Amino acid sequence: MTLPPLPDDGVELGATVADWRAAVQLAGARLADTGAAAPQYADEMIRMIEEHGPYVVIAPGLALAHARPGSDVFADGLSVITLATPVNFGHPHNDPVAVVIGLAAGYATHLSVVAALANVFNDSDAAAELAAASSADEVRGILGAPDGYPSSPLDAA
Repeated sequence: MTLPPLPDDGVELGATVADWRAAVQLAGARLADTGAAAPQYADEMIRMIEEHGPYVVIAPGLALAHARPGSDVFADGLSVITLATPVNFGHPHNDPVAVVIGLAAGYATHLSVVAALANVFNDSDAAAELAAASSADEVRGILGAPDGYPSSPLDAA
């Protein structure tokens, strides 16, 4: 599977946040801006991290914020937030985080989208390249994500 499209509304570069919760909230807000998820999906992403720990910090400097598929997910989607100042999530090896990727995916696609993202980050330079990106087009190029946005919503059932 290829990555979901990443529209301009899903990208925020050089964001200033107080802590990891604010970074995840911003990633969720961008998913909502693109129509991939409901605004409250961000709260669910935060709850999952509070409940399960910093499992979303998947590589040095990189967090993949997501929650379980459900009624708050309308379509497969990504958001990418780069941080002006990296924040700690509490991960023993991969903090601080400079890039937060928000992921919304349905039941049928969740695992394949995560696998597609993992393939991107097999390139150990990808997270640093994202952190240094200066445009949404550059972010899409690094991820290999298509332009635009899904034309049909997911069946989240």
